[in-house]
Amino acid sequence: MVDRHQIVLGGNKEGQQILFDAGMANRHGLITGATGTGKTVTLQLLAESFSRLGVPVFSADVKGDLSGIASPGHEHQKISERINRIGLQEHSFEGCPILFWDLFGQTGHPIRTTVSEMGPILLANLLNLNETQSGILHVAFTVADAQGLLLLDLKDLHSMLGWMVDHRQELAKEYGNFSTTSITTIQRNLLVLKESGGINFFGEPALKIGDLMRTDFSGRGVVSLLDASTLYSSPKIYTSFLLWLLSELMEELPERGDAPLPKLVFFFDEAHLLFDNAPPALLQRITQVVRLIRSKGVGIFFVSQYPNDIPDEVLGQLGCRIQHALRAFTPKDQKAVRVAAETFRQNPQIDTETMITELGTGEALISTLDDHGRPTMVDWCLLSPPRSHIGPLESTERGRLFTNSPLKGLYDTPVDRESAYEILTVRTVSQQNPPPRPQEETTMTDQILHAGKAVLVGGGQRQSVGEAFLKTIVRTVGSQIGRSLVRGLLGSLTGRR
Repeated sequence: MVDRHQIVLGGNKEGQQILFDAGMANRHGLITGATGTGKTVTLQLLAESFSRLGVPVFSADVKGDLSGIASPGHEHQKISERINRIGLQEHSFEGCPILFWDLFGQTGHPIRTTVSEMGPILLANLLNLNETQSGILHVAFTVADAQGLLLLDLKDLHSMLGWMVDHRQELAKEYGNFSTTSITTIQRNLLVLKESGGINFFGEPALKIGDLMRTDFSGRGVVSLLDASTLYSSPKIYTSFLLWLLSELMEELPERGDAPLPKLVFFFDEAHLLFDNAPPALLQRITQVVRLIRSKGVGIFFVSQYPNDIPDEVLGQLGCRIQHALRAFTPKDQKAVRVAAETFRQNPQIDTETMITELGTGEALISTLDDHGRPTMVDWCLLSPPRSHIGPLESTERGRLFTNSPLKGLYDTPVDRESAYEILTVRTVSQQNPPPRPQEETTMTDQILHAGKAVLVGGGQRQSVGEAFLKTIVRTVGSQIGRSLVRGLLGSLTGRR
């Protein structure tokens, strides 16, 4: 009998169902396989299963195929045959509650963060900065914090860097020397980022993590779907955003340890983009996030073609493995198949390496975690069909769901409040055009100097010691009380009050 917290992934050749304990989702997972072997449908199966259990889901939709999860599936001969073969007792076609997100705000709610929230490490990777330039970026964040300057959008950071150029001699005393050439390079890269869509990504209102962790009125977890069909052409923005989101989840969510169900399940599609040419500092950050976020109740599933797309430090932390077919046409492909086979706990009844190349569409080799968190032996599996519609949602239906979204209007209009750009602009204008001295004060000063000159110098042209003394007093004293004292002093010198 299937426990209510278990997901039926499919059935093996002996007619036994292969189950996945949803409480182990925070031990993370991996879905791999060649293009066209069924990775997206497997992702859809897992996402809708978590949703039915009341667990919110976040996933990027790179090809647009996942949007059908919002609509019920339909009867089909092949689906019926698979249901009977696996022995699924309940398989009612149904869609999932869904929220659509889009960086550009066209097919979903705009999704933004601020420069400050992104932080210097992720931003340096996004801007392709070297070690020296990354150090300067860290200084910019530190100085902005020290001066109370908010870095919300790209123009804030651009202004902050320009201010650093003007004050580099002052900053050098505390932070060391830095060249204007390096700052200019960072500013140029900011312009490139702006043109590639970054201007839409940075700003306010920023995404609230709680809006990704919703349930509907019936208790089902809401599936948040990020339209990445256009964003995928800017892989740096795509991966930086998803990694930022994981970092925010780790920082904001409280510790909860192991629980019957996770708080959120996060699917990272095309995960190889995250690790391609990633600098050591970023890899360290990714490894740390994956290791620690499980204690916050968040499960991460990486989706890619080959297991060796994922660094060993991360791969060793992925408990659930679902391997679709790989093709071994070249020596490089053969090596990848061998590596994939070695990542499983071996089953003496299966030649894992050979079977990986012989799997059909909808078939996979699977290893999950048992009740004690130990990996099970790898087994062949005919995967369960999703209950939702396989393929993209019709544009009219997608538009209707987006119009009726509970978040409609919350993120749609950008807000540009006072931040570093506005404050530094005012400072620059003030320095270039200092305010004139008040007319009253100028007139009084002239009168004091004239009276003092008449008393102490007697009309001579050369400045006396007494006149110099009076000038010093007048320059020093600025308050109304001070001016009264000077007037009293002059009155006593002239014999008048």
